[in-house]
Amino acid sequence: MKTSVEIKTGSLRLGVGKPLFLIAGPCVIESGEHAQMMAEKIARIAADAGVPYIFKASYDKANRSSINAFRGPGLTEGLRILGKIKSDLKLPVLTDIHEASQAGPSAEVVDILQIPAFLARQTDLLAAAGKTGRIINIKKPQFVSPADMKNVIEKVTSTGNTKIILTERGSSFGYQNLVVDFRGIPQMKKFGYPVVFDATHSVQLPGGQGHASGGQPEYIEPLARAAVAAGVDGLFLETHDNPAAALSDGANALPLAQLPALLSRMKELSTLVRKWDAQ
Repeated sequence: MKTSVEIKTGSLRLGVGKPLFLIAGPCVIESGEHAQMMAEKIARIAADAGVPYIFKASYDKANRSSINAFRGPGLTEGLRILGKIKSDLKLPVLTDIHEASQAGPSAEVVDILQIPAFLARQTDLLAAAGKTGRIINIKKPQFVSPADMKNVIEKVTSTGNTKIILTERGSSFGYQNLVVDFRGIPQMKKFGYPVVFDATHSVQLPGGQGHASGGQPEYIEPLARAAVAAGVDGLFLETHDNPAAALSDGANALPLAQLPALLSRMKELSTLVRKWDAQ
């Protein structure tokens, strides 16, 4: 097993032996006011649960099902909004990048660059992200095995950047369905980098609504429990105050009102798991 890497962002320390952390926010920036409101509310919930928190939202969703789907405010306005949240609330911030040209401008504002699952084999994108020196959160593609993430990791570390997080988000299981193989969590942890479980995209039904993805949010908590029991270092949750009105991925988002209870239970479970791991 590779020596475990500790990832630092501000006062947060992420990785093996560190507290369970949370990456959460709306799928896409719907407006500056909505993103700020969500960040404030989630930050309070995470603080009450004693869970370190990273805000996430995308300025552009370039991989929507339909050409007519809402994509977000775009790079310039989106980074302005994320920068204000980071400054006002003193929160670490994460966002997706979809093209190599977005890496540099995004890294000037955010703490963590996220590589979407569909793009995690794109060599130029991974190299550009790595060269920024920022933390890189790589979503494991639905079509890639946990063992094959070694090749993805090497594309980033070839730049000298070892600040990597790996995120499990389910694997393709026939058409318009995903399944989670929880063996992948300990398998990826052997690489030595923090492993996160994306509990909301793992219940997605890709393209399930024809023009958009569907979802089964009733399974978010059972899968999150299994992932925490399997030893993940962090949880990724897309959450919304009104999922039915969300402009992206509302079908698989966790209602914000359910976050406090879920996070409290996950914190309790992770404390027990870490106690077992220390024995």
